Amino acid sequence: MITLLSETIAGLFIPPFRQKEFVHQLYFVANRSLLIIVFCVCFAAVVTILESSFHMKMVIQNDSMVPGFAALLILRELGALVTALLLCSRVGAGYASEVGSMQITEQVDALRMLGIDPVNYLVVPRFLACVVGGMILTIIANMACIFSAMIVSQSYLGYTPSMFLTSMHRFVQFKDIIFATIKGASFGGVIPLVACYFGFRCQQGAEGVGRATTNTVVVASIAIIVIDFILSYTFSYLY
Repeated sequence: MITLLSETIAGLFIPPFRQKEFVHQLYFVANRSLLIIVFCVCFAAVVTILESSFHMKMVIQNDSMVPGFAALLILRELGALVTALLLCSRVGAGYASEVGSMQITEQVDALRMLGIDPVNYLVVPRFLACVVGGMILTIIANMACIFSAMIVSQSYLGYTPSMFLTSMHRFVQFKDIIFATIKGASFGGVIPLVACYFGFRCQQGAEGVGRATTNTVVVASIAIIVIDFILSYTFSYLY
């Protein structure tokens, strides 16, 4: 994995640069995943508002801090993490099965015989696409979450959009958006590395491809959660 990471980072600065493949993968990562991510994060935001209101009313008999607290939780954790886990299950599984199938059908060896570096051809465009796509999708997911939370706050809690934004302004800072974008890029970079790692190590047969796909989703999900803890712990010193 360390070798693959180092070769991928080096491939970002060593030609040839495969712009067409990058655009194709970015379309697959960002555009094809947009609807399912927005759909899921909106419901996650609704649950966050409802649960926060219920528990605050139970503990302090007041839910006036719910809009600001929910907006802070959405921007710092919910949007980026849910987006990354959904990308992991969709994009990561797809990449693992694709690269694994190329490995067992000796297409990767054919690339080497043609003098084409498999890491530069397969991993680097996917890595760049997932980093950029993770950033874009995290920003869109956070906007969708905030909008959903605002609608639910108005219909369920009775807070107007202006009251929601005022409460949000007390809790949220601009650097929360920056940190969320950094998380989205970091999570996105993990997915193709893990997927291609298991894809290159795929064993023969359908069972080998299935095992590579399963390992990718499990390991990438664990890695995302661990990296989320590390980044959150690090960012806590910057407030």
